[in-house]
Amino acid sequence: MASENDPFTDSVWMRPGRPRRGRPQLSREEIVAAAVALLDAEGLEGFSMRRLGASISAGATSMYFYVANKDELLELVVDEILGEVEIPDAAETGWREAAAGLARSFRTVLLRHSWVIALFGTHPALGPNAMRVSDRTIALLSAAGLSGAEIGWASSLLVSQAIGYATSDAAMKRATRGGEKSPADLIEQLRPFVERMADDFPAYSDYWRQNMPLHLDPDAGFEFALDRILDGLQSWIDRKS
Repeated sequence: MASENDPFTDSVWMRPGRPRRGRPQLSREEIVAAAVALLDAEGLEGFSMRRLGASISAGATSMYFYVANKDELLELVVDEILGEVEIPDAAETGWREAAAGLARSFRTVLLRHSWVIALFGTHPALGPNAMRVSDRTIALLSAAGLSGAEIGWASSLLVSQAIGYATSDAAMKRATRGGEKSPADLIEQLRPFVERMADDFPAYSDYWRQNMPLHLDPDAGFEFALDRILDGLQSWIDRKS
């Protein structure tokens, strides 16, 4: 028997919608939009149902007329964010450009709402926007010539690429305090430490001195890795053919 706290069997998307009651001027869509705005401003740490209610001039208890609890609201919020992911039509651009567009758009959306990264995997992605992303991704990878589990594995590669770089980008943004420092400032702060360690770790130190400035361009690194993933998929597809 499933646990009452099982995030999969208790997903908001696997239950009938709650009846709309309470203040007629509120709707679940408005609450979700307000939650996204608050999360963008305060992050997960600063988010609460009380603060959400205050942001739309409603009591915290009135939120529960529309969502059962905070976890349910966050499920709805994740799907709302996935609605911003754009996937080109493989029939118009070719599968490779469509796959690249998926990864780029996913990364862009995560950079816009970096707090959402921590919510991935806590509940099944079954909302309409998540299903649209999955459906379009399956279609484009099928068009490329992949089949069966290959489609899932390739999709995971592309999404993991986006999530990984977005996570690093968000960490850099926090480290630079939202622009108060530059990435170059951080490199210079680390330089004395690297020089002290040079005799113990010569390969690392030589690489760091010569190449660390290149790491200040996350877009270049992202595109390099994305191209290698697509090259690998193309090689696999050619081999199958």
